[in-house]
Amino acid sequence: MLLAKKVIGFYLEDIETPLGRFLNLTITGLVLLSSTIFVAETYSIPAELRIILDRLDSLIIGVFALEYSLRFWCAESKIKYFFSLYSLLDLLAILPFFLGLVDISFIRIFRWFRILRLVRFIQKIVLFERISGEDSVIFARILFTLFAIIFVYSGLIYQVEHPSNSDTFNTFLDAFYFSVVTMTTVGFGDVTPISQLGRLLTVLMILTGIALIPWQVGDLIKQFIKTSRQVQTVCPTCQLSLHDTDARYCKICGTKLEKNL
Repeated sequence: MLLAKKVIGFYLEDIETPLGRFLNLTITGLVLLSSTIFVAETYSIPAELRIILDRLDSLIIGVFALEYSLRFWCAESKIKYFFSLYSLLDLLAILPFFLGLVDISFIRIFRWFRILRLVRFIQKIVLFERISGEDSVIFARILFTLFAIIFVYSGLIYQVEHPSNSDTFNTFLDAFYFSVVTMTTVGFGDVTPISQLGRLLTVLMILTGIALIPWQVGDLIKQFIKTSRQVQTVCPTCQLSLHDTDARYCKICGTKLEKNL
């Protein structure tokens, strides 16, 4: 039993072996597919297609629930894992379905948080193996963070406003447009929420945009400054391409560089 825990726990986190990479890419793909299903269901689609999408979504949630159960079972400290960021994101991804079984309709609002499950995988190099350079990885991470937050806000504002303000928030694209305009503080005013909760979300969007965007852009500028002080030399062992101008050894693996920079 202990060996099984170690093996399963290893492959759930591993990205080097073919099986570990397959599992992580599969979960990542299911997160994206689940989010796509949510967006599609905000549009007028045939009833037959909606039934198929609902069944597919239920199957995906089943996979998420199984993954969460396995991660919890394999965790050395159950309490510490339960209150970790990744665990809470996983719970937000599966709880709406199971709580929906007892007809708590408002809980469906949390289904939009499923996209945040990608935070678990955003730090894994398997998602960036085609992106070269540390600055490019950070740039991709910043873009994903912004997109994920805008996506979640779009889903929340759609869920809140659509029932009473369907002419303005008719589809997910309407909500996405409103979120982008609001978070960037452009504020055209052509789309406005009417519910109290919708207005509260709007305030949170503005505050998030004011705090998040400058912070992320600042990180990007810092990385560009750091990169400008480095030179391009590929490490023969780990393939790291950027090193400090006075580096003699690779800062990642310790391999001696071919020439003095």
